[in-house]
Amino acid sequence: MTLSKDRLQSLTNRSTDIVVATTRDGKVDYYNDGAERGLGYTPEEIMGDHVSRLYKDVDEAKRVMAAMRSPDHGGVGIVETFETCFLSKDQEEIPVAISGTILYNDAGEEDGTIGYAKDLRDILHRDQLATLGEVAIGLSHEINNPLAVILNQAELLEQDVYELAAERDTSVETERLDAIRREVGRIAQILERLGEMVETDTYETVSYIGPARMVDLKHHHDPEATVKQWRDRLAGVRLLVVDDDAGICHSLKEILESSGCSVETAGDGVEAIEHLAAQSFDLLLTDVVMPKMDGHKLYLTLKESHPDLPVLMMTAFHYDKDHIIKRARIKGLEGVIFKKPLDPGRLRQVICETLGR
Repeated sequence: MTLSKDRLQSLTNRSTDIVVATTRDGKVDYYNDGAERGLGYTPEEIMGDHVSRLYKDVDEAKRVMAAMRSPDHGGVGIVETFETCFLSKDQEEIPVAISGTILYNDAGEEDGTIGYAKDLRDILHRDQLATLGEVAIGLSHEINNPLAVILNQAELLEQDVYELAAERDTSVETERLDAIRREVGRIAQILERLGEMVETDTYETVSYIGPARMVDLKHHHDPEATVKQWRDRLAGVRLLVVDDDAGICHSLKEILESSGCSVETAGDGVEAIEHLAAQSFDLLLTDVVMPKMDGHKLYLTLKESHPDLPVLMMTAFHYDKDHIIKRARIKGLEGVIFKKPLDPGRLRQVICETLGR
Protein backbone atom coordinates (compact mmCIF):
# COMPACT_ATOMS: atom_id res chain seq x y z
CA MET A 1 0.00 0.00 0.00
CA THR A 2 1.36 3.42 -0.96
CA LEU A 3 1.05 6.02 1.77
CA SER A 4 -0.39 9.34 0.74
CA LYS A 5 1.17 12.56 1.99
CA ASP A 6 -1.84 13.20 4.24
CA ARG A 7 -1.73 9.65 5.61
CA LEU A 8 2.00 9.91 6.33
CA GLN A 9 1.52 13.24 8.10
CA SER A 10 -1.34 11.78 10.15
CA LEU A 11 0.88 8.91 11.30
CA THR A 12 3.73 11.29 12.10
CA ASN A 13 1.39 13.51 14.09
CA ARG A 14 0.38 10.58 16.29
CA SER A 15 3.92 9.23 16.72
CA THR A 16 5.09 8.86 20.31
CA ASP A 17 8.49 10.21 19.24
CA ILE A 18 9.22 13.92 19.31
CA VAL A 19 9.14 15.11 15.69
CA VAL A 20 10.17 18.69 14.91
CA ALA A 21 10.85 20.37 11.56
CA THR A 22 12.42 23.79 11.02
CA THR A 23 12.76 26.33 8.26
CA ARG A 24 16.12 27.26 6.77
CA ASP A 25 16.57 29.96 9.44
CA GLY A 26 15.85 27.54 12.30
CA LYS A 27 12.22 28.45 13.03
CA VAL A 28 9.90 25.63 14.09
CA ASP A 29 7.30 24.94 11.38
CA TYR A 30 6.21 21.41 12.35
CA TYR A 31 5.63 20.08 15.85
CA ASN A 32 3.80 16.78 16.36
CA ASP A 33 1.61 15.36 19.15
CA GLY A 34 4.54 13.41 20.60
CA ALA A 35 6.51 16.64 20.95
CA GLU A 36 3.61 18.28 22.77
CA ARG A 37 3.30 15.35 25.19
CA GLY A 38 7.03 15.06 25.77
CA LEU A 39 7.99 18.72 26.00
CA GLY A 40 4.82 20.27 27.37
CA TYR A 41 4.58 23.13 24.88
CA THR A 42 1.46 23.44 22.77
CA PRO A 43 2.00 24.01 19.03
CA GLU A 44 0.77 27.58 19.46
CA GLU A 45 3.50 28.23 22.04
CA ILE A 46 6.36 26.91 19.93
CA MET A 47 5.51 27.30 16.22
CA GLY A 48 7.58 30.09 14.67
CA ASP A 49 10.08 30.24 17.53
CA HIS A 50 13.73 29.34 17.02
CA VAL A 51 14.39 25.65 17.60
CA SER A 52 17.09 26.48 20.16
CA ARG A 53 14.23 27.13 22.59
CA LEU A 54 13.76 23.35 22.82
CA TYR A 55 17.36 22.73 23.90
CA LYS A 56 18.88 23.28 27.31
CA ASP A 57 20.96 26.13 25.82
CA VAL A 58 21.94 27.69 22.49
CA ASP A 59 25.32 25.97 22.48
CA GLU A 60 23.64 22.56 22.58
CA ALA A 61 21.45 23.51 19.62
CA LYS A 62 24.54 24.58 17.70
CA ARG A 63 26.26 21.28 18.58
CA VAL A 64 23.38 19.32 17.03
CA MET A 65 23.39 21.49 13.89
CA ALA A 66 27.16 21.04 13.56
CA ALA A 67 26.78 17.26 13.92
CA MET A 68 24.15 17.25 11.16
CA ARG A 69 26.63 18.90 8.79
CA SER A 70 29.50 16.62 9.82
CA PRO A 71 30.32 13.29 8.10
CA ASP A 72 30.88 11.66 11.49
CA HIS A 73 27.32 10.86 12.55
CA GLY A 74 25.84 9.04 9.58
CA GLY A 75 26.99 11.26 6.74
CA VAL A 76 26.87 14.91 5.72
CA GLY A 77 23.35 16.23 6.09
CA ILE A 78 22.11 13.61 8.54
CA VAL A 79 22.52 12.41 12.11
CA GLU A 80 21.67 8.96 13.46
CA THR A 81 20.73 8.44 17.14
CA PHE A 82 22.70 11.50 18.19
CA GLU A 83 22.37 11.99 21.94
CA THR A 84 21.51 15.40 23.32
CA CYS A 85 19.12 17.02 25.81
CA PHE A 86 15.89 18.91 25.29
CA LEU A 87 14.46 21.26 27.91
CA SER A 88 10.75 20.91 28.64
CA LYS A 89 8.34 23.72 29.40
CA ASP A 90 8.73 22.75 33.10
CA GLN A 91 12.52 23.18 32.77
CA GLU A 92 13.19 19.44 33.00
CA GLU A 93 16.17 18.19 31.03
CA ILE A 94 15.07 15.32 28.79
CA PRO A 95 17.79 13.08 27.34
CA VAL A 96 16.99 12.18 23.74
CA ALA A 97 18.53 10.46 20.73
CA ILE A 98 17.92 12.41 17.51
CA SER A 99 17.82 10.97 14.02
CA GLY A 100 17.40 13.80 11.54
CA THR A 101 18.23 15.20 8.17
CA ILE A 102 18.75 18.52 6.42
CA LEU A 103 16.05 19.27 3.85
CA TYR A 104 17.07 20.69 0.45
CA ASN A 105 15.06 22.55 -2.19
CA ASP A 106 15.11 21.81 -5.90
CA ALA A 107 18.18 24.00 -6.31
CA GLY A 108 20.10 21.90 -3.78
CA GLU A 109 20.05 24.62 -1.17
CA GLU A 110 19.31 23.99 2.50
CA ASP A 111 15.61 24.48 3.09
CA GLY A 112 15.26 23.36 6.73
CA THR A 113 15.57 20.27 8.91
CA ILE A 114 13.44 17.49 10.33
CA GLY A 115 14.34 15.43 13.34
CA TYR A 116 12.87 12.44 15.15
CA ALA A 117 13.87 12.35 18.81
CA LYS A 118 13.49 9.31 21.09
CA ASP A 119 12.97 10.08 24.77
CA LEU A 120 15.71 8.10 26.57
CA ARG A 121 14.50 8.51 30.15
CA ASP A 122 12.85 5.09 30.44
CA ILE A 123 15.70 3.37 28.61
CA LEU A 124 18.34 5.01 30.81
CA HIS A 125 16.31 4.19 33.92
CA ARG A 126 16.12 0.52 32.94
CA ASP A 127 19.86 0.50 32.25
CA GLN A 128 20.49 2.01 35.68
CA LEU A 129 18.27 -0.59 37.32
CA ALA A 130 20.06 -3.36 35.43
CA THR A 131 23.42 -2.03 36.65
CA LEU A 132 22.06 -1.71 40.17
CA GLY A 133 20.81 -5.28 39.94
CA GLU A 134 24.24 -6.59 38.94
CA VAL A 135 25.84 -4.66 41.80
CA ALA A 136 23.21 -5.92 44.25
CA ILE A 137 23.72 -9.54 43.23
CA GLY A 138 27.50 -9.29 43.52
CA LEU A 139 27.27 -7.40 46.81
CA SER A 140 24.91 -10.00 48.26
CA HIS A 141 27.31 -12.80 47.32
CA GLU A 142 30.40 -11.05 48.64
CA ILE A 143 28.74 -10.22 51.98
CA ASN A 144 26.99 -13.57 52.50
CA ASN A 145 30.23 -15.54 52.30
CA PRO A 146 31.90 -13.65 55.21
CA LEU A 147 28.63 -13.87 57.14
CA ALA A 148 28.72 -17.62 56.71
CA VAL A 149 32.25 -17.75 58.09
CA ILE A 150 31.23 -15.59 61.08
CA LEU A 151 28.28 -17.85 61.81
CA ASN A 152 30.39 -20.98 61.50
CA GLN A 153 33.04 -19.59 63.83
CA ALA A 154 30.36 -18.64 66.36
CA GLU A 155 29.18 -22.25 66.28
CA LEU A 156 32.70 -23.52 66.90
CA LEU A 157 33.26 -20.97 69.66
CA GLU A 158 30.07 -22.09 71.40
CA GLN A 159 31.25 -25.69 71.31
CA ASP A 160 34.53 -24.63 72.91
CA VAL A 161 32.67 -22.63 75.58
CA TYR A 162 30.52 -25.61 76.54
CA GLU A 163 33.46 -27.99 76.66
CA LEU A 164 35.73 -25.64 78.65
CA ALA A 165 32.99 -24.51 81.05
CA ALA A 166 31.96 -28.05 81.98
CA GLU A 167 29.35 -27.54 84.76
CA ARG A 168 29.79 -23.78 85.10
CA ASP A 169 27.08 -21.32 84.00
CA THR A 170 27.56 -20.20 80.39
CA SER A 171 24.37 -18.17 80.00
CA VAL A 172 26.21 -14.87 79.49
CA GLU A 173 28.49 -16.29 76.82
CA THR A 174 25.59 -18.04 75.13
CA GLU A 175 23.59 -14.83 75.01
CA ARG A 176 26.50 -13.02 73.39
CA LEU A 177 26.82 -15.72 70.77
CA ASP A 178 23.07 -15.62 70.17
CA ALA A 179 23.33 -11.85 69.70
CA ILE A 180 25.96 -12.43 67.01
CA ARG A 181 23.61 -14.88 65.30
CA ARG A 182 20.71 -12.44 65.49
CA GLU A 183 22.71 -9.65 63.90
CA VAL A 184 24.02 -11.96 61.18
CA GLY A 185 20.40 -12.91 60.54
CA ARG A 186 19.37 -9.27 60.26
CA ILE A 187 22.09 -8.58 57.70
CA ALA A 188 21.10 -11.69 55.74
CA GLN A 189 17.48 -10.53 55.68
CA ILE A 190 18.51 -7.11 54.36
CA LEU A 191 20.48 -8.77 51.58
CA GLU A 192 17.54 -11.00 50.80
CA ARG A 193 15.23 -7.99 50.50
CA LEU A 194 17.78 -6.43 48.17
CA GLY A 195 17.67 -9.58 46.06
CA GLU A 196 13.88 -9.47 45.98
CA MET A 197 14.02 -5.88 44.77
CA VAL A 198 16.34 -6.93 41.96
CA GLU A 199 13.90 -9.67 40.93
CA THR A 200 10.93 -7.33 40.99
CA ASP A 201 12.47 -4.39 39.18
CA THR A 202 15.01 -5.95 36.89
CA TYR A 203 15.04 -9.67 36.39
CA GLU A 204 12.66 -12.42 35.45
CA THR A 205 11.42 -14.55 38.32
CA VAL A 206 12.55 -18.18 38.19
CA SER A 207 10.25 -21.02 39.29
CA TYR A 208 12.12 -24.00 40.66
CA ILE A 209 11.18 -27.40 39.31
CA GLY A 210 10.01 -30.46 41.21
CA PRO A 211 9.68 -30.94 44.97
CA ALA A 212 12.51 -28.51 45.68
CA ARG A 213 13.05 -27.38 49.23
CA MET A 214 14.63 -23.95 49.23
CA VAL A 215 15.75 -23.78 52.83
CA ASP A 216 15.63 -20.12 53.81
CA LEU A 217 17.87 -20.43 56.83
CA LYS A 218 17.09 -17.86 59.50
CA HIS A 219 19.63 -19.31 61.95
CA HIS A 220 17.19 -21.53 63.84
CA HIS A 221 19.74 -22.39 66.49
CA ASP A 222 19.09 -25.68 68.25
CA PRO A 223 20.81 -25.65 71.66
CA GLU A 224 19.27 -29.04 72.57
CA ALA A 225 21.37 -30.91 70.01
CA THR A 226 24.66 -31.38 71.83
CA VAL A 227 28.04 -31.89 70.23
CA LYS A 228 28.05 -35.49 71.46
CA GLN A 229 24.66 -36.20 69.86
CA TRP A 230 25.88 -34.91 66.51
CA ARG A 231 29.08 -36.95 66.81
CA ASP A 232 27.05 -40.07 67.48
CA ARG A 233 24.87 -39.47 64.41
CA LEU A 234 27.57 -38.31 62.00
CA ALA A 235 30.52 -40.40 63.11
CA GLY A 236 32.54 -41.63 60.14
CA VAL A 237 30.62 -39.71 57.46
CA ARG A 238 33.01 -38.78 54.64
CA LEU A 239 32.20 -35.37 53.15
CA LEU A 240 33.64 -33.31 50.32
CA VAL A 241 33.00 -29.56 50.61
CA VAL A 242 33.46 -27.58 47.39
CA ASP A 243 33.61 -23.77 47.46
CA ASP A 244 35.87 -21.17 45.88
CA ASP A 245 35.82 -19.20 49.15
CA ALA A 246 38.59 -20.59 51.35
CA GLY A 247 36.98 -19.18 54.49
CA ILE A 248 33.77 -21.13 53.82
CA CYS A 249 35.70 -24.33 53.19
CA HIS A 250 37.81 -23.97 56.33
CA SER A 251 34.96 -23.10 58.70
CA LEU A 252 32.62 -25.79 57.36
CA LYS A 253 35.44 -28.32 57.62
CA GLU A 254 35.97 -27.40 61.29
CA ILE A 255 32.26 -27.54 62.13
CA LEU A 256 31.63 -30.84 60.38
CA GLU A 257 34.78 -32.45 61.75
CA SER A 258 33.79 -31.36 65.27
CA SER A 259 30.51 -33.19 64.58
CA GLY A 260 32.31 -36.45 63.80
CA CYS A 261 32.65 -36.20 60.02
CA SER A 262 35.75 -36.72 57.94
CA VAL A 263 36.01 -33.72 55.60
CA GLU A 264 38.04 -32.83 52.53
CA THR A 265 37.73 -29.51 50.68
CA ALA A 266 38.08 -28.38 47.07
CA GLY A 267 38.22 -24.90 45.59
CA ASP A 268 36.20 -25.65 42.44
CA GLY A 269 34.52 -28.42 40.47
CA VAL A 270 37.69 -29.52 38.70
CA GLU A 271 39.54 -29.99 42.00
CA ALA A 272 36.49 -31.81 43.41
CA ILE A 273 36.61 -34.36 40.58
CA GLU A 274 40.30 -34.95 41.32
CA HIS A 275 39.44 -35.70 44.97
CA LEU A 276 36.67 -38.09 43.91
CA ALA A 277 39.06 -39.95 41.63
CA ALA A 278 41.42 -40.52 44.54
CA GLN A 279 38.95 -41.51 47.30
CA SER A 280 35.29 -42.15 48.01
CA PHE A 281 32.84 -39.90 49.86
CA ASP A 282 29.37 -40.35 51.35
CA LEU A 283 28.10 -36.88 50.37
CA LEU A 284 29.17 -33.78 48.45
CA LEU A 285 28.30 -30.24 49.51
CA THR A 286 29.03 -27.75 46.73
CA ASP A 287 28.73 -24.06 46.07
CA VAL A 288 26.64 -23.08 43.04
CA VAL A 289 28.69 -20.29 41.44
CA MET A 290 32.39 -21.11 41.06
CA PRO A 291 35.16 -20.53 38.50
CA LYS A 292 36.35 -23.28 36.13
CA MET A 293 33.34 -25.51 36.83
CA ASP A 294 30.13 -24.34 38.55
CA GLY A 295 27.84 -26.45 40.69
CA HIS A 296 25.58 -27.36 37.77
CA LYS A 297 28.41 -28.71 35.60
CA LEU A 298 29.87 -30.54 38.59
CA TYR A 299 26.50 -32.14 39.32
CA LEU A 300 26.10 -33.27 35.69
CA THR A 301 29.59 -34.76 35.71
CA LEU A 302 28.96 -36.62 38.97
CA LYS A 303 25.60 -37.85 37.73
CA GLU A 304 27.52 -39.82 35.11
CA SER A 305 30.61 -40.82 37.09
CA HIS A 306 29.14 -41.12 40.63
CA PRO A 307 25.36 -41.57 40.20
CA ASP A 308 24.85 -42.74 43.80
CA LEU A 309 26.67 -39.83 45.45
CA PRO A 310 24.20 -37.45 47.16
CA VAL A 311 24.76 -33.80 46.27
CA LEU A 312 23.70 -30.77 48.32
CA MET A 313 24.09 -27.24 46.97
CA MET A 314 24.61 -23.91 48.67
CA THR A 315 24.69 -20.37 47.31
CA ALA A 316 25.40 -16.88 48.57
CA PHE A 317 23.21 -15.47 45.79
CA HIS A 318 19.55 -14.83 46.65
CA TYR A 319 18.68 -14.80 42.94
CA ASP A 320 19.69 -17.55 40.53
CA LYS A 321 20.30 -15.18 37.62
CA ASP A 322 21.99 -17.81 35.45
CA HIS A 323 19.37 -20.47 36.29
CA ILE A 324 22.08 -22.81 37.58
CA ILE A 325 19.83 -24.30 40.26
CA LYS A 326 16.89 -24.58 37.87
CA ARG A 327 19.01 -26.40 35.30
CA ALA A 328 20.29 -28.78 37.98
CA ARG A 329 16.70 -29.46 39.07
CA ILE A 330 15.72 -30.28 35.50
CA LYS A 331 18.55 -32.82 35.40
CA GLY A 332 17.35 -34.52 38.58
CA LEU A 333 19.00 -32.77 41.54
CA GLU A 334 16.98 -33.61 44.65
CA GLY A 335 19.24 -32.23 47.39
CA VAL A 336 18.35 -29.28 49.54
CA ILE A 337 19.50 -25.88 48.30
CA PHE A 338 21.00 -23.85 51.12
CA LYS A 339 21.26 -20.09 51.12
CA LYS A 340 24.36 -18.75 52.81
CA PRO A 341 24.96 -18.09 55.61
CA LEU A 342 24.08 -21.70 56.46
CA ASP A 343 22.66 -22.66 59.82
CA PRO A 344 25.15 -25.32 61.04
CA GLY A 345 22.47 -27.20 62.98
CA ARG A 346 20.18 -27.32 59.96
CA LEU A 347 23.07 -28.45 57.75
CA ARG A 348 23.90 -31.31 60.09
CA GLN A 349 20.24 -32.28 60.26
CA VAL A 350 19.91 -32.41 56.46
CA ILE A 351 23.10 -34.45 56.15
CA CYS A 352 21.64 -36.95 58.59
CA GLU A 353 18.34 -37.04 56.70
CA THR A 354 20.07 -37.43 53.36
CA LEU A 355 22.22 -40.32 54.56
CA GLY A 356 19.40 -41.97 56.51
CA ARG A 357 20.96 -41.36 59.93
